[in-house]
Amino acid sequence: MIVGVGIDVVDVARFVSTLTRAPRLRARLFTPEERDLPDQSLAARFAAKEAVAKALGAPGDLRWHDCTVLRTPGGPPELQITGTVAARAEALGITTWHLSLSHDAGIASAVVIAER
Repeated sequence: MIVGVGIDVVDVARFVSTLTRAPRLRARLFTPEERDLPDQSLAARFAAKEAVAKALGAPGDLRWHDCTVLRTPGGPPELQITGTVAARAEALGITTWHLSLSHDAGIASAVVIAER
């Protein structure tokens, strides 16, 4: 059963400009596994984290580092959730996540489906 759906889009150039103006933001938003990825991949991961929050009902207490988007060689991206994100998912009975990322023409997007 689907518990939540989240979608988000990010203008890559605008996102990169923000990271350039506020360099500490990269460390605040992304886990060490994510930080050194190319700009469009970072924008897609930011969109994924926003989509996860929306799928969870957008509670205000989620921490950015409690959600990591992992690359799987030859497979789809995966979510690794811990802490505040895992607690909210458990409270909602979420056991399965589906994630789709895309970036093209200067836009990064993510769709997340949460199931129990």
